[in-house]
Amino acid sequence: MFESDEAGAAPKGRLVEPLVATVTILDDDHAGIFTFSERMVRVSESVGTMEVTVVRNSGARGTVILPYHTEAGTAKAGDDYEDARGELEFTNDQTTQTLQVRIIDDEEYEKHENFFIVLEEPRWLKRGISALLLNQEGAEGQLSAEEEEARRIAEMGKPILGEHSRLEVVIEESYEFKSTVDKLIKKTNLALVIGTHSWREQFVEAVTVSAGDGDDEEEGREERLPSCYDYVMHFLTVFWKVLFACLPPTEYWNGWACFCVSISSIGLLTAIIGDLASHFGCTVGLRDTVTAVVFVALGTSIPDTFASKVAATQDQHADASVGNVTGSNAVNVFLGIGVAWSVAAVYWRIKGKPFKVDPGSLAFSVTLFTIFAFISMGVLLFRRRPSIGGELGGPRMPRLLTTLLFLGLWFLYILFSSLEAYCHISGF
Repeated sequence: MFESDEAGAAPKGRLVEPLVATVTILDDDHAGIFTFSERMVRVSESVGTMEVTVVRNSGARGTVILPYHTEAGTAKAGDDYEDARGELEFTNDQTTQTLQVRIIDDEEYEKHENFFIVLEEPRWLKRGISALLLNQEGAEGQLSAEEEEARRIAEMGKPILGEHSRLEVVIEESYEFKSTVDKLIKKTNLALVIGTHSWREQFVEAVTVSAGDGDDEEEGREERLPSCYDYVMHFLTVFWKVLFACLPPTEYWNGWACFCVSISSIGLLTAIIGDLASHFGCTVGLRDTVTAVVFVALGTSIPDTFASKVAATQDQHADASVGNVTGSNAVNVFLGIGVAWSVAAVYWRIKGKPFKVDPGSLAFSVTLFTIFAFISMGVLLFRRRPSIGGELGGPRMPRLLTTLLFLGLWFLYILFSSLEAYCHISGF
């Protein structure tokens, strides 16, 4: 209170109620952002138990529980790694924590398989006034304006996941094991291991029922016997086995005899399949264009499909699988059409007559195929996103969606080509 200089005068200022102010300091320090330090890590299959570090940054207030689990990719739990699921506990001011996953060594020569370690939403072991405000509600389930603002500030300090909450683990072959195998191969004639030496050997192998592909027998295990499925597949394919056993063994002419006869046999079978498909279409009353895009193309492309499947499973990159498809189509166009038409053009030129081919619905089919090809290329480019990982394979749901999309494009191509062939829609 200030007193006036004049006697008897009233004071110039005084304190009034309220005289005391209460200051509440909110604990708005962040509990942390939890993330892996990188998006992908590579490990050797011989590493045994791998350790992965989880980083806590932008705050380290309080004790936080961080659940995690593993998800299968091309690597399978139980075969390539042991499934792991648990929780990491970060104490107050602790910024790193380590989790462990055991890698199973199956001694593959070339291996490139992946699985994922996923961080789940962290749980804050609440403490202090921030915890009180996060759980507090008014008597009637409503918060006042001040309490709502305090709650909003407290929410800002909750623990959250960072940018890399899903870690891709790529399992690669053991360098020591691969080096040992490479040294053995250099000292061994590989043709003696994978080749054949005589027709007798080929025919014996063709008529013998053998167990399907599986893991190599471990030490002390008996040789695996053929299953019922192996017998069924053998009797369904024995004709083709015996037929291709007639090819020259790979030992003759350093394999060139087998290669040349194989190419000729495949061309002959392709011609037979084309004729059979044409006769079938004529019998059931289909037009040649419909027969070509449905039965002839399907019959000649199935071997390419199986070849691409084998390339996809045996190669760590998609180059061999996708390249097989594009190369096969290039052979069909440049050799199958180009050579045949060139020979016909030369023949009719010698006869003194012009050589002309009615295009029919070719322009419509090629345009439709080009559109669908661009869509397919866009899908392959989209699948390079980190969440999927590549053109082929990846998580289960993207695999199924891609398969259904490509099957749908093939069905639409057949549908539109058939409708145009029967004049239900107009072509070019």
